[in-house]
Amino acid sequence: MQMTHSYDDALAAAMADLAGNAVDGRKPVAETLSELTEAAVAMIDGVDCAGILLIENGEFNSVAATSDIARTLDRAQRETGEGPCVDAAERDVIVRCNDLRHDGRWPRFSEIALSAGVRSVMSFRLYTVGVDSGALNLFGFGTGSFTAEPEALGAMLATHAAVALVAVNRQQQFESALASRDLIGQAKGILMERFDVDAMRAFELLRRVSQESNTPVKEIAARLTERKPLDGDGSAGGPV
Repeated sequence: MQMTHSYDDALAAAMADLAGNAVDGRKPVAETLSELTEAAVAMIDGVDCAGILLIENGEFNSVAATSDIARTLDRAQRETGEGPCVDAAERDVIVRCNDLRHDGRWPRFSEIALSAGVRSVMSFRLYTVGVDSGALNLFGFGTGSFTAEPEALGAMLATHAAVALVAVNRQQQFESALASRDLIGQAKGILMERFDVDAMRAFELLRRVSQESNTPVKEIAARLTERKPLDGDGSAGGPV
């Protein structure tokens, strides 16, 4: 498709708006991802439905799907263990197929996709962290539309989706760190009162029990604040 000047301006404005939404911490990430998949359908020629597949601890989670077909194809990949979305999430940065009828990479997935009317697909890796991964998936009912330009647009949308997911993950990590710090502070206070020691001495006691029991400090702190015993004999032990 040859872009006109007006189309180019409209596209640039839409992408700028999506970029702003992706980093807007006030907006729920689910809403941002839904806007991104809907934009893919509206902006990219040949895309009839879209969705985001997250693979977390081996569990498949279909999010922000624009239709039941996208959810069906995510489920098909979970059941068959194969498909372009799985490949993008776990191995390749971008996976593109313009006609599933003549592509032998995912025979079982392709059979299900073709029966649902889907003949073409593009998938873009969003992230990989340990065993967790994710992909933006664009599906088309026609063939031959996914050329370099649609791929570039899809890659830009995938970047925005990845930014949104990274932002929410960082927020969760920050909140978890705050909760852990508060918990450890409570535990230190209990030890300071119980053994009449200062804050440094209380933390040293927590750290010693953590090392001796091979248990994270925050778990030791949680047991203490819940008034559970810190060691096998039911006592916290004396200060070092």
